[in-house]
Amino acid sequence: MRPLKLYPARAMMAAVLVIGAPCLLAISPAPVEAGPEDGVVLFFGDSLTAGYGLDPTRAFPALVQQFISERELAYRVVSAGVSGETSSGGLRRIDWILRQDVDVLVLELGANDALRGTDLALTAENLQAIIDRTRAKYPDVEIVLAGMQVPPNLGADYTQEFAALFVRLAEANDAHLIPFLLDGVGGVPSLNQADGIHPNVEGHRLVAENVWATLEPLLVSLGGT
Repeated sequence: MRPLKLYPARAMMAAVLVIGAPCLLAISPAPVEAGPEDGVVLFFGDSLTAGYGLDPTRAFPALVQQFISERELAYRVVSAGVSGETSSGGLRRIDWILRQDVDVLVLELGANDALRGTDLALTAENLQAIIDRTRAKYPDVEIVLAGMQVPPNLGADYTQEFAALFVRLAEANDAHLIPFLLDGVGGVPSLNQADGIHPNVEGHRLVAENVWATLEPLLVSLGGT
């Protein structure tokens, strides 16, 4: 496992204010043509998935759809990101989201839990419950976990435990892990908006590449060509 790259504390403290801002739920397919026979890649997360501050077509889920289309893989992306979402909030709305078919779930939750000092045992329990409910309805679903990190000012033990949480969940659930969703983006001013935490257009492009490095081989292995 690569050494952890942690956010600067000031940038992460800004996230407490901005990621915590509520917004309306938005679930929308990326703006590309897709047939009804296509598989569904569901991105389920917080403001990062929602593309806070940007047109949704510039956010990383829509960019991943572009990668899928360029490879002519038979999948369409659905983005279900809500700004301010916690693992508890995600658990409350997952059943509603699962009314539609899901072949691959990309689970991007947990950052807001850490920023609020949530007991990590509860975060792990909630994420596990989301996985369990998804697999109960769609037994063949593939799970992709987006690994996240928090700043060292939250305490060394908490910081390390939070990063390890995603690794353990991936191993326990035979899931695929994006080691760090914001790798190369977090804490880099030129790749983030004025709040210092939400990626800008170029930042989302790099986040999409981080996601694609894990997602592409999975979709190819599923026979999505």
